[in-house]
Amino acid sequence: MKISMIACVGKNLELGKNNDLIWHLPNDLKYFKKVTSGHVVVMGKNTFKSLPKILPNRKNIVLTFPDDSEKFPDEVEVYHSIPEFLEAYKDFPEEIFIIGGASLYKQFLEYADTLYLTEVDLESSADVYFPSFDKTLYEKEVVFENSDNGIIYHHVIYRRK
Repeated sequence: MKISMIACVGKNLELGKNNDLIWHLPNDLKYFKKVTSGHVVVMGKNTFKSLPKILPNRKNIVLTFPDDSEKFPDEVEVYHSIPEFLEAYKDFPEEIFIIGGASLYKQFLEYADTLYLTEVDLESSADVYFPSFDKTLYEKEVVFENSDNGIIYHHVIYRRK
């Protein structure tokens, strides 16, 4: 199993506010779609609820608490613990993407081989953050620089050494 994470973060690892993205970056959303298309995407319930619809051309998985009685569409796989999910996918040969929220990023960081981070060169007010991580444990590759709405950002891939 190859677990990767994908997120857009600010200078202080800001992720979002009020269950929404901080910055509106259309080209970053295209990058997200390109990178995750055809793959399994794993998210928490709040991240799923923040989406306009089920992410097409991806297998959508939601991790939520065992006592959660919320109903999800039939196309969405639901797991109630990380060990349950890891057991179900232990022999899965393809890349799996953790796409949020903050709690899942924190819990999966130790399992992640690759971090696809869009690094925005700004600070912002946020109520959720990507977990801090030791960058010396990773090889860093800046894929490219981009900008939207006057906001400059870099697509960076961190691969565990």
